[in-house]
Amino acid sequence: MSAQHANAPYYFVPGPSRWPVTAGISLLIMMAGASAWVNDIAWGPYLNAAGLIGFLVVLYKWFGEAIGESESGMYNKRIDASFRWSMSWFIFSEIMFFAAFFGALFYARSITMPWLGDLDHKMLWPDFAAHWGNVGPAGTVESFATMGPFWVPTINTILLLTSGVTLTISHHAIRENHRGQTAFWLAATILLGAIFMGFQVYEYMHAYSELNLKLTSGVYGSTFFLLTGFHGFHVTLGAIMLSVVLYRVLKGHFTADNHFAFEGAAWYWHFVDVVWLGLYVVVYWL
Repeated sequence: MSAQHANAPYYFVPGPSRWPVTAGISLLIMMAGASAWVNDIAWGPYLNAAGLIGFLVVLYKWFGEAIGESESGMYNKRIDASFRWSMSWFIFSEIMFFAAFFGALFYARSITMPWLGDLDHKMLWPDFAAHWGNVGPAGTVESFATMGPFWVPTINTILLLTSGVTLTISHHAIRENHRGQTAFWLAATILLGAIFMGFQVYEYMHAYSELNLKLTSGVYGSTFFLLTGFHGFHVTLGAIMLSVVLYRVLKGHFTADNHFAFEGAAWYWHFVDVVWLGLYVVVYWL
C-alpha cells in the first residue's frame, strides 16, 4: 500500500483486466512444458521456459499496475484490509498445497510400504524389505542412495532460519522509519535466499551424479524432488517478491504505518521457512 496515499474517500474497484487470463495461460504452458520435460520430450524444456518467462512478464505488468494505483492515491484502509485478507487466504491455499504433498509422502511411507511388506505379499515378493528408500518390489527401479541431512540440508536450514531473523530485523526497522537499515537487512535476506537456492542446485547435481537419485527413482525419488523442488520454487518466488519490495523501499514508497507490500512478502517468506522445517525433519531425518 502507498505510503503517501492511504485515505482515499472511496473503495477502489479495478476495471476489467487481462492479467488473470494471461497468468493462467502462462502457467498452463509452463506446466505442460514441465510435464513434457520429465517425460524426456525434446521440446519440454523450451515450452517450460517460455511459460515461465511469460508468467514473470505477467507478474511484472500486473503488480506494476497495482503499485501505480497505490502510488496515485486510489487505495485506502479498506483496500489495505482487502489485501491482508487476500494474502492470508493465498497463504492458506499454499498450506493446503504442501499438506497434500506431505500427505502423499505419509501415505507412501507409513501405509503403502508396510502393506507391501506384510505376510500376504511375501509370496509375491519374498525378497522385498519394506524400508523407506528401497527400489520397490518389482525391481524396475535402478539402485540409488537416499539423501541424508548432512551437510547441505542442515546448512540450508541455518540459512533459511537466519533469513527469517534478518527479515524480522528489517520489519522492525521499517516500523521505526529507518529506511537504510530496512534496505540493508532486506538485502541480506534476499542474499541468504539466493545462497539457499545455490546449495539446492548443488544438492540436486550431487543426487543425480553421485547418488543416482532421480525423479524416476521410485516413490522415494518422486516425493523427494516433488517436495524439495516445489519448495525451492517458492523460495525463488519469495526472493523475487522481496526484491521488488527492496526496490520500493529504496524508492521511498513505504512509511512506518503503511507498508503492507513489505508485510505480505514477509508473511510469505516466513511461511516458506516453516515449510522447510517440516521438510528438513520429514524428508531428511525420518
